[in-house]
Amino acid sequence: MLNEGITMADLPIHTIVFEILTRVPAKDVGHYKSRLLLIDDLTCSIHPIIFQSNDYGPSSIVTFPFHYQNNDVSILSHLNGLLCVCLNHTYELLLWNPTTTAFKHLSTTDSHGFYINNLDAVGLYVDADDDYKVLHIKRRSGVLGVYVYSREVDSWRNIPFITRQEYLSPHFNWSAGTFCGGTLYFTVYECWIGGTNVVICFDVNSEQFKEISFPPVPST
Repeated sequence: MLNEGITMADLPIHTIVFEILTRVPAKDVGHYKSRLLLIDDLTCSIHPIIFQSNDYGPSSIVTFPFHYQNNDVSILSHLNGLLCVCLNHTYELLLWNPTTTAFKHLSTTDSHGFYINNLDAVGLYVDADDDYKVLHIKRRSGVLGVYVYSREVDSWRNIPFITRQEYLSPHFNWSAGTFCGGTLYFTVYECWIGGTNVVICFDVNSEQFKEISFPPVPST
């Protein structure tokens, strides 16, 4: 509830976007103006989208609280206004709240929390205990594994990947994780035409993986 004398028009754009709209059902949000978070060479800004003119409105600048270089930050996953990002020059993973500017480095001295583009996959989620976590599908030469970071415990741990191990090989591409209804969903597909396409589901409370096949496509 707003304090007496304060209206929605008095709130900063980033507060409306990350603290209010992220908690409103998507169907309701669709009735209002959409906004876009853009990371340019040196700045991060929020722009209202004007669908009638297919353009952006005036921007609100979000300050980077961590060291930033040109094209240095990639957004890998987001949830409730919290972002999981990668610093491209160091490969470090961070949790970042653009509204409060608070951030947390997830990298450790034992090589956890480092992300390689086109090899790894990341999903951000919250479990039944309201603990925000990061699932990291990590693929390196000779090192394949799945790791979970807990914000509450502030540590990484390895979990088993009990499905076809070949999905962890570099021959398969993984999408970013999409969190919905207590499950993270990843689209996984082979790198060549006609290869296997599946959806890998991760139950965030049981920490079990399962595979959902794509429906058959009739031949033309």
